[in-house]
Amino acid sequence: MFIKPFNKYCKTTKTRYSIYSLCESYRDGSRTLHRSIICLGKLDELPTVEEKKLLGSRIEEMIKNGGNTLALNTVSLKIEELAQHYYREVIKKRRYDLKHINSLEQETVYINTLKNKDAREIGAEWLCLQALGQLGLSDFLKSKQWSEEKINLAQTHIISRAVYPASELKTVSWLKDNSSVCELTGFDKNRITKDLLYGISKRLFKLKEPLEQFLSKQTNELFDLQDTIILYDLTNTYFEGQMKESEIARFGRSKEKRSDAKLIVLAVVVNQEGFLKYSNIFEGNTSDSSTLKRIIDKLSSQTSVQNRKPIVVMDAGIATEDNIKLLRAKGYDYLCVSRSSLKAYEADISCTPVMIKDRKLQPIELMKVRVENDNDHYLWVRSHAKALKERSMNRLFAERFEQGLEQIKVGVSRKGGTKKLEKVWERIGRLKEKYPSIHKHYDVKVEHKNEIVSEIEWKQNEYTELNDKAGIYFLRTSLDEQDEQTLWTIYNTIREIEYTFRVLKTDLDLRPIYHKTDEAAMAHLHLGILAYWVVNTIRYQLKQKGIHSDWREIVRIMNTQKCVTTSVENIKNETISIRQCTEPNQSVKQIYQALKYKLVPFVRKKSVVLPSVIFKKSNNELPLVMDG
Repeated sequence: MFIKPFNKYCKTTKTRYSIYSLCESYRDGSRTLHRSIICLGKLDELPTVEEKKLLGSRIEEMIKNGGNTLALNTVSLKIEELAQHYYREVIKKRRYDLKHINSLEQETVYINTLKNKDAREIGAEWLCLQALGQLGLSDFLKSKQWSEEKINLAQTHIISRAVYPASELKTVSWLKDNSSVCELTGFDKNRITKDLLYGISKRLFKLKEPLEQFLSKQTNELFDLQDTIILYDLTNTYFEGQMKESEIARFGRSKEKRSDAKLIVLAVVVNQEGFLKYSNIFEGNTSDSSTLKRIIDKLSSQTSVQNRKPIVVMDAGIATEDNIKLLRAKGYDYLCVSRSSLKAYEADISCTPVMIKDRKLQPIELMKVRVENDNDHYLWVRSHAKALKERSMNRLFAERFEQGLEQIKVGVSRKGGTKKLEKVWERIGRLKEKYPSIHKHYDVKVEHKNEIVSEIEWKQNEYTELNDKAGIYFLRTSLDEQDEQTLWTIYNTIREIEYTFRVLKTDLDLRPIYHKTDEAAMAHLHLGILAYWVVNTIRYQLKQKGIHSDWREIVRIMNTQKCVTTSVENIKNETISIRQCTEPNQSVKQIYQALKYKLVPFVRKKSVVLPSVIFKKSNNELPLVMDG
């Protein structure tokens, strides 16, 4: 064993310092690695290197001899006190198997009594707990006077939402039967109830704003992020239930096509690395464009934004003229999709059109264009993949429009069908409303006599103009950037917010909402957002190391690491039980090492249960084996 220094840097005081850990070496195949046993802090009490070495030697003596030994070397009282303190910490935190260290532990056991039981998943849970440690959630909750028990319960629920998103009732069953998360957080799994989980979610929601600000600042400092670009978008999710007494659940335009269900709107601001900066919950009938002012006012009040205002990237649904004026007035640069297709524009001859490829290697043409009497800058974009999709949709809409006309025609010729001129035109009008981009390319004639329709005919005009415009759209920005590819790269960061919503809705199961009260529904959404902090903290670091797996795949890989209790009887009729984590496979190891996380939460836990009746077994009753 030895004491190893780790260099640190404090951004607040702009000073460098060292902290020390007691480590030991071990071999992993052909490699020699170091395992940290316990952190010793700065060790300001021991200024010299020699004193630190003596401290390490003294702690090792105590560990190897069970603590009941005098110092083999002459050490000062200060070193002895520190050694005693850290030895107690090793015992308390179970950071080392302290029994019979200086030789392999041996027991003579009956091999036929060997049993494995209480096997539980631990890999994904241990991964999330270490990410929560990086985020400093426990320290934040302690600063809010939360008890250790409440903090452990909060961490348990957040990890559960990240690893096994389900209702509180199903989560209780998972915690009690399948997962080791309570073993890691220290909360008694037998005390877990759905009411406790509901209660801790609501308590966390009461800390929403200060907690978001803390986590935003923490991730910026942790990963040295500058927030030069922020992305803003909204999504909605629906309720399974009537929500008659709700003040926020409203009928609106559902992005999941659930027009029968009431909605709630979630607005989020994320930076280009995918970390949340701010979130808000709106009524279900709130339009996308009406929310930006409240979000910008909230962001403008934050110190980091006041010092350096980021570029706001948003989709066309939010980029109304009023919102563009608001961003200009507040001093924000912006980039968005133009809400209208430009007609009078000309190429910017000072720039050269460029051809790039998207992630699927599909070609995209970019060209800067000018619009007369407009101070904004525009980027003409033509996507070949988008053009193919739009042309295909145009053909499909044309087929459906003609099928609709055919049904109206059949009704005219059928006995008892709709024949009155007014009613027939109403049906045609509804059909045109359903296919606004296609109907103008058809000439529809209705023959009638005495207000009774006798025949319907239609003729399709060429809609080559519509197909020529397929795949073309315009980006609008306040940035005077000469390089088209730079503008495209900035806009393309909006894919990050699309992934954020996909994780929240699908991986973290925010859709649909089964809760019956507004308070429970908002606490449910906030819990999902906290779980997303954990997910993105892990995925961001993995992407830096070239691992781009989605969250569900990461959980699947990590769930191959289990925690199991092995019990066996020895010749003294004692039952020896060992609780130990399985060795991580290569994929799990790769993830741990990329994150610089510990491979296992503990080495092993051993207990011995003495027999109720002492008796001697004959040697030929059961075969014996020497363990160890």
